[in-house]
Amino acid sequence: MTIVDERTVGSTAAAKTGGGSGLGRYILVRFLLIIPTVFILVSLVFFLMRVVGDPITASVGGRLTEAQLAERLHAAGYDRPILVQYLEYLGQVFTGDFGRTITDNRAISEVLTTYGAATVELVFFALVVALVVGIPLGMLAGYLRDRWPDALLRILAILCYATPVFFAGLLLKLIFSVGLGWFPLGGRASTDVQLVLGRIQGSTGINIVDALRTGRWDLISDILMHAALPATALGLLTAGIFLRLVRTNLIGTLGMDYVDAARSRGVGELRLVRKHAYKPALIPIVTVMGMQIALMLGGAILTETTFEWRGLGFQLAQYLATRDFVAVQGIVAFLAVIVAVTNFVVDVIAALIDPRVRY
Repeated sequence: MTIVDERTVGSTAAAKTGGGSGLGRYILVRFLLIIPTVFILVSLVFFLMRVVGDPITASVGGRLTEAQLAERLHAAGYDRPILVQYLEYLGQVFTGDFGRTITDNRAISEVLTTYGAATVELVFFALVVALVVGIPLGMLAGYLRDRWPDALLRILAILCYATPVFFAGLLLKLIFSVGLGWFPLGGRASTDVQLVLGRIQGSTGINIVDALRTGRWDLISDILMHAALPATALGLLTAGIFLRLVRTNLIGTLGMDYVDAARSRGVGELRLVRKHAYKPALIPIVTVMGMQIALMLGGAILTETTFEWRGLGFQLAQYLATRDFVAVQGIVAFLAVIVAVTNFVVDVIAALIDPRVRY
């Protein structure tokens, strides 16, 4: 007859329950952290924009008489105390109202929906480039540790991360568009392709998705050709980070006890990498994905301007040039919300993959 210790059973059950509650508690805490994160970012943007004065004076003050300027300021509420403006703006943001632009009097929510899809498409392509380039080269560098290919790949990773996005974009345009003529100079698609996509019922605004819905390879090919250079310029920035991260973690994983045990059984190094060290080395990629997407959103401003990719980054640069700080404030606040939500999703995925993240 087997005697089971009640304390053992209780501790086992508690451990199982604790694991589940630990994940739920972790998700709840991470979700609640979105609120103060967005609040701090939106507040910083608001007060930094107010350092230069009220938005109307900064944008069109030189083209209006004093009476007209005073009338515009009063109508927009910019003659009220700054604290009142701040509280009113917070209320608008948390209801999804980011205000209206000064230069063309468009609802900023309309600007976000019109140009946001283009930025999402560019970031997606850039993330694909970063993963396709960074992960295999990182695995190769870790596998060939301290050999000359490893040294070259580490130098490449530093160059990818250190090179400014706009400089990489201009260099790619000079070589592959102007010099070789392989890719278009800019834009999201050719004019005739844009016309075809514009006639699609229920268009998503994401060109590659709409082209795939038509099933026409000529449209898909044209979109991919236009996206190749901007996605590469933006993706190489993150590819350098992924390369170094995968290399470091692969080297660490290859030194673990279970890998040494497999090696002692005669398992080859290449098989060790494929079967034992590959997946653990990729876990940190998921944990830093949120930060890299935020980095890409920042880099998208320069990339879109360089390649005339008409997304939120391109529009943000235009509004900065005209000093339309209401539009700038609204777009930056929206991007802050996107970054916060993305980080939350990535944290949840990381917790599901690696239970150690929860504690």
